[in-house]
Amino acid sequence: MPNIEPDTHNATLCQLIAQRISEQPQQRITFADYMDWVLYEPEQGYYATNAVQIGIQGDFFTAPHLGPDFGELLAEQFFQMWQYLDGPSSFTLVEMGAGQGLIAIDVLRHLQRCAAVDTNYADFWTALEYIIVEKAAALIAEQKHHLQAFWEEIHKVKWLTLAEIPPSSITGCLFSNELVDALPIHQIVIKERELLEIYVQTGKTPDVAAEQPIFQEQHGQPSTPELAAYLDWMEIDLTQLPEGYRSEINLAALDWLSEAAKKLKQGYLLTIDYGYSAEKYYNPARQQGTLQCYRHHASHGDPYQYVGRQDITSHVNFTALERHGETLELENLGRTQQGLFLMALGLGNRLVTNNNTADLTQLSDVLRRRDAIHSLMNPLGLGGFQVLIQGRDINTHQQKQELKGLQARLI
Repeated sequence: MPNIEPDTHNATLCQLIAQRISEQPQQRITFADYMDWVLYEPEQGYYATNAVQIGIQGDFFTAPHLGPDFGELLAEQFFQMWQYLDGPSSFTLVEMGAGQGLIAIDVLRHLQRCAAVDTNYADFWTALEYIIVEKAAALIAEQKHHLQAFWEEIHKVKWLTLAEIPPSSITGCLFSNELVDALPIHQIVIKERELLEIYVQTGKTPDVAAEQPIFQEQHGQPSTPELAAYLDWMEIDLTQLPEGYRSEINLAALDWLSEAAKKLKQGYLLTIDYGYSAEKYYNPARQQGTLQCYRHHASHGDPYQYVGRQDITSHVNFTALERHGETLELENLGRTQQGLFLMALGLGNRLVTNNNTADLTQLSDVLRRRDAIHSLMNPLGLGGFQVLIQGRDINTHQQKQELKGLQARLI
């Protein structure tokens, strides 16, 4: 166990988790429960407190931190979605896990500007409602600060839980950006060709005077038969995996997709995140899985450091989302890389348009904008993220017309 720097963990959260572990019959919890409490415990979790630091100077950053291009191009895709649904009088965007609200502000500002000069966009703007689904109180407060004009003055934005959205009530698009990777995952390990689950237990504190619990791993039989069933569903042969092979199973992602799909009457479900197909995810060569922790833009693989002070993520199994979507009567409209998705929506044109200036005082801004656009395109970085679009009850005569963002794809 690596040494933990003093005052870099949430002591209250550590004590709370240790207490919950002590209350379990076998004095252990699944890693999924551990990750859930570390990130989402309502009062002390990473996302529930001001510990979360998102942005260029924080623990991690996402595409909207590079500028407005990402949100504005998403807005163009949403506008086309509305058109493909024959311009309904009510069109709802549901952003699940909105972070600081940067995508929302870029989408709404862009559409508001377009509505001022184009009657088609004006009709879309009139039809538009924006719902944010967010669990963390600290992030909701930040979102409301950024979006104040849109929810206090023109009443375009409101905050709800998924449970508060009635079933089959949404005509529009439910979407997320880097949400699924942070859902709590079960960790598994292969020992003597047997599937075992990784549990978390408390250990002895090296410094007794510190009275600080530490957390250690324990292997045991799976907590639910759903883990083995999941691997069978993904057609993963355990005998082909090496001894000691570790990976993750995200059952919470399936539950999340089920809940989101229930709300969709007609329209789209758009998921943007980093991940792989099942074949690549459970490749025997990926022996340590994909779990990563982020603190101050440094990544490492130890989720028991900086408890409550770091982000914990794992890559998304997009094959599972696609197959589960089919059971929910969602049509797989396509999956592509984020760079190709944004290029198809006009990112390359923005690179050319904003790359020329005769004013030297603006040169630094031009160079920063160019670097940001290149970052969104980079297939080894944000550009390599996956974009999955699923649909329900898309008008038959429009189905043959592919969404613009899916027109350039490798998958």
